[in-house]
Amino acid sequence: MNEAIENILQSKDIAPTAMRILVLEYLQKQTAAVNLADVEAGFAQADRITIYRTLKTFEEKGLIHSINDGTESTKYALCAEACKAGDHYDLHLHFFCIKCRQTYCLPKHKVPEIDLPAGYQLKELNLVAKGICDQCT
Repeated sequence: MNEAIENILQSKDIAPTAMRILVLEYLQKQTAAVNLADVEAGFAQADRITIYRTLKTFEEKGLIHSINDGTESTKYALCAEACKAGDHYDLHLHFFCIKCRQTYCLPKHKVPEIDLPAGYQLKELNLVAKGICDQCT
């Protein structure tokens, strides 16, 4: 098994099972966010529920974040290293290409600070820009 992958999982308090190692390896190879069907297609004999639970565990532990890009399925991408269980510190722009239908994380483009009225507590913010990506132009 891949020792570096196991170390990443253990650093997030995730037991390094064979499926979790495979899913993390798969996610590390992606250049765009992926949905459950994409991950499932990457594994010939994997159980959909096991993959879904793996993604949910990764999200809960701060290893990946989910993206609602306006399509019908939630997409997932790796988090910044500083993210922790329940606390995602990588608030950044997501870009949905209307031509290839891929969603990209743009971590160098931070979400602007939101000034909420007194008493409001921001727990999650999703900013998705839509247009044509650099691969499709």
